[in-house]
Amino acid sequence: MANKTYTISDLAQEFGVTTRTIRFYEEKGLVKPLREGQKRLYSPADRVRIKLILRGKRIGMTLKESVELIDMYDPSRNNTQQLNSLINTVSARRATLLQQKKDIDEMLSGLDEVQQLCEKALGKRTKKV
Repeated sequence: MANKTYTISDLAQEFGVTTRTIRFYEEKGLVKPLREGQKRLYSPADRVRIKLILRGKRIGMTLKESVELIDMYDPSRNNTQQLNSLINTVSARRATLLQQKKDIDEMLSGLDEVQQLCEKALGKRTKKV
C-alpha cells in the first residue's frame, strides 16, 4: 500500500471536489505530488491530508486552522497537543454556531411577530371595506 498512488482525477472524484481545488492545495504547498511528465501522482499521505483539509472545511474551519492542526501530528507524543487544539477549535466553533442559531431563532420570532401584526392590520382593513 505504501507504493499506491492516486491521480488528481482519482482524488477529485473520491472527495467530490474539482481538480482545481486539489491544484490549489498543491500551489499552497499543502500536498506535494510526484510528477510523471504532466501527470500528478499523489501519495497516501497526500490523500489523507486532502481528506483532513476537506473535513475541517465541512465543520467550518479555515484552511489555515486545518493545516495548523494537521501539521501538529506527532505520533511520538500521542498527539495530545493536536487533539487538545482540535477540541478547543471545535468547542469555539460550536459556541459560535449556537450563538448564531439563537440569533436566527430570535430574528425568526421577530419576523413572525411583524408578519402577524401586518396580517392582523390587513384583516381589520379588509373587514371595513
